[in-house]
Amino acid sequence: MLRHESDRYDREKDTYEQMATATELIRELRDLTGAGIMDCRRALQATDNDLNKAMAWLREQGMASVGKKLGREAKQGLIESYVHGGRLGALIELNCETDFVARTDEFRTLAREIAMHVAVMEAQYLSDEHVPEDVAAAHPEGKARDDFLKSAVLLRQPHIRNADTSVGDMIREAISKLGENIVLRRFARFQLGSEG
Repeated sequence: MLRHESDRYDREKDTYEQMATATELIRELRDLTGAGIMDCRRALQATDNDLNKAMAWLREQGMASVGKKLGREAKQGLIESYVHGGRLGALIELNCETDFVARTDEFRTLAREIAMHVAVMEAQYLSDEHVPEDVAAAHPEGKARDDFLKSAVLLRQPHIRNADTSVGDMIREAISKLGENIVLRRFARFQLGSEG
C-alpha cells in the first residue's frame, strides 16, 4: 500500500513539474512573440516544446493568416508625420480596419517608424504596381531589376533600423500581430530647397 502511494506521489510530482515547465515555456514564448496563450500552447505542442521551433511555427502560422486578411477593407487608421531637424519630413497614411487598432501603441509605433523611414530614404514608388511600365521595362529581369525595385519601391526597401526587414515585412508582421488588414495608402517626402 505504501509503495502504491509512493508511485502515485512520484507520478503526480512529475505531472506537476511538467505542467510548471510547460507554463513557463508558454509565458516565455508569449513574451518573445506577443502571441496569445492558446497559440503559444499549440506552437509548443507542435514542436515538442522547442522554443526556437515554436517561434518559427508561430511566424509561419501568422504569415499564413496574413493572406486571409489582405483583401479586407481598411478605411480607419491615421495620418502620421515625421520632421527631422526642420529640413526633412514625411507624411504617410496608414490604414487598418478599426479605430480600436488605430489607437493601439503597436499601430502608432508602426506608423511612426514608416514615416521616419520615408523621411530618410528616397522611395519613388509605393509598391511594384506603382512603377510605370516604361520605367520597369528599362530595368531588365534579374538582379538589376531586383536592385532597382529594392531601392525605388518603398514596400521593398530595407527598414532603416533593421536591414533584414523590409517596410512591407514590417506591415505583414503587424497584420499578423494585430489581426487586421493594414495598408500603407500613400506617402509624401519633403526636403527643404528641393522641388517636386
